[in-house]
Amino acid sequence: MNILDLVKKEQGMLPERYRNMSTELMKNRVREIKEKFGDDLFIPGHHYQKDEVIEFADATGDSLQLAQAAANTSATNIVFCGVHFMAETADILTNENQVVVLPDMRAGCSMADMADIHQTERAWKKLVEVFGDTMLPLTYVNSTAAIKAFCGERGGATVTSSNAHKMVNWAFSQKERVLFLPDQHLGRNTAYDLGVPLEEMAVWNPLTDELEFEGNPEKVKVILWKGHCSVHEKFTLENIRHLRETEPEMNIIVHPECTWEVVQKSDASGSTKKIIETIESAPAGSKWAIGTEMNLVNRIIANHPDKEIVSLNPNMCPCLTMNRIDLPHLLWALESIESGEAINRIQVEKYVAKQAIAALDKMLANA
Repeated sequence: MNILDLVKKEQGMLPERYRNMSTELMKNRVREIKEKFGDDLFIPGHHYQKDEVIEFADATGDSLQLAQAAANTSATNIVFCGVHFMAETADILTNENQVVVLPDMRAGCSMADMADIHQTERAWKKLVEVFGDTMLPLTYVNSTAAIKAFCGERGGATVTSSNAHKMVNWAFSQKERVLFLPDQHLGRNTAYDLGVPLEEMAVWNPLTDELEFEGNPEKVKVILWKGHCSVHEKFTLENIRHLRETEPEMNIIVHPECTWEVVQKSDASGSTKKIIETIESAPAGSKWAIGTEMNLVNRIIANHPDKEIVSLNPNMCPCLTMNRIDLPHLLWALESIESGEAINRIQVEKYVAKQAIAALDKMLANA
């Protein structure tokens, strides 16, 4: 192996030969390896993945569904087609004999990156000075293993968009206040649905280390971390206004990672699972505008030719980090396992995993 090959291997770069292989050849090789390993290989695929990847997934779903699938599989080899925090969760929930691989280490999540452990520990220290022992931390699963462990250490839990309402209700049964991170929009939309007025929500800004709130802090019930999804923030009130004017019969359903204003002006909101189920149960001929990631929207459109379906934002692009994983990277990961030298293995430190699993267990118990 020459120096360039060594550098590429260290950096997790896709070998050139995969870029030159035909799609047919790559698909045939994936099928061969899946058949060879049988039940000893498990490929979970998130809804936002490309069709060329979803085609080979053994299970598809949102974060909660895939977390449950990872916890239940007995396969030795897990090739996680999602993003980094999802693969971390799979490693946490599986045993030491199971290997979790992420086909492309660049498949991260900008939202998860908006809350690192150092920022969170600083924030907690300052917030305790204000609120004392009245807070319970909840973190969206779109967060690092270290943030999950932070919540687990303090009696908190993880949540997904599917069970956020249950988990926030649970948190309020434990403490007077909730720190919700890293997605302010999911936190705000969930708390509002549960009857918490906007006037009782504050925002923690990790860049300035300040609590953004006007008034008496004693009134604060929810502290929202100032983070967001770069995809879902691109759905706007202007998108809705345009649709109402041009297509008044169109139903609008959006993901709760969208802003509060967008969710309020839509007809419905919910997790990817809820969006899929809503469209599936809708009558033929109904019209829908969907506010979520474009790969999923396109797949829903293809699966429901009897309905008129569009993206709420016609200029929306797929999630760029989720799209890092493609057929060449999937094959590379599978062939590395076949050769006995798995690349891009995800391994969470034992102490972090132990604390994180406490938070994850609370979520799974409320699924």
